Amino acid sequence: MIGKVLALSAAIFCLGVSSHADVLPPPSMPRLPMDTVFKGQTKFQAIMAKAERENWRALPLGARTIRIARELVGTPYQNYTLEVDDRIESPVVNLTALDCWTYYENALAMARLIAYKPGPYKPEDLLQMVELERYRGGRCTGEYLSRMHQLEEVFYDNQRRGIAENITPRIPGAERLSREIREMTVQWKSYRYLRSNPGLLPGMAQVEARVSRLPVSYVPKSKVPAIEKYLADGDVCAITCADTSAYTSHVGLIVRVNGRAYFTHATSDRDKGRMVVIDRPITDYLNSMSKHTGIIICRPKDLPPSSLWQKNIAGEEGKKPGQG
Repeated sequence: MIGKVLALSAAIFCLGVSSHADVLPPPSMPRLPMDTVFKGQTKFQAIMAKAERENWRALPLGARTIRIARELVGTPYQNYTLEVDDRIESPVVNLTALDCWTYYENALAMARLIAYKPGPYKPEDLLQMVELERYRGGRCTGEYLSRMHQLEEVFYDNQRRGIAENITPRIPGAERLSREIREMTVQWKSYRYLRSNPGLLPGMAQVEARVSRLPVSYVPKSKVPAIEKYLADGDVCAITCADTSAYTSHVGLIVRVNGRAYFTHATSDRDKGRMVVIDRPITDYLNSMSKHTGIIICRPKDLPPSSLWQKNIAGEEGKKPGQG
């Protein structure tokens, strides 16, 4: 039943979006040097070239995302890669070192990009896709608080804009989850921008209060074995936690392997090499730690293709999305 409901929702989305301009705002103006906000251009170009050779854009978004996510396996783990300045906020890509959030975010951004417009692709193109996903309303204003810092707000905001669906409430066994979010205002000295600008704390407290009031659902880990079958390649899988000051503590992607829903993520666990790995089935991953309480699942959507597909911008015709 859930498959039919989700398929219907996807069909309604496609009918309801009239043009790419409705979804993708123009990129924000450059505010920091490119070598500050984009690292790993060689890896980016290599992945995009492979995607072009093998025509990954013909795949569904979820499968595309996992193809790219697999290319990032083995990338070292590093936290706080987005904290690149004391005051100026900017979209950031760092493909040389990833945390759990930037791993899913960059894989999804590249997967969307190859279907959204034809190549050749520039770092600015990927930064625009990251901006779409991470910033409230898809726009970075140059202010730290325009970046969404809680996954629950990202899922809510992206669903509101029609570029994702939080499918969790539709999954059998899902329950409501209530939290008083205060993690960043309590641990503000851990964040470069907040530490440099304590005047942002009242605004951050207002953001956390709004996130605390969001209608958040999760699937308790005791019920996850029965619902693995509903999870698909490329689903964003957030791990809920026992800490009452936050909804989630970790995030990754679902990848289907031999009929099971595996969890792929960037991990700080030294036993796993502090890098991007394809781990165990999500059921087993949850059961490995008592602090993990369940999952929230958000399913991203493709953007309507850019009008650039009608132009020969690269000197030769590219293949439109869905063409073999």
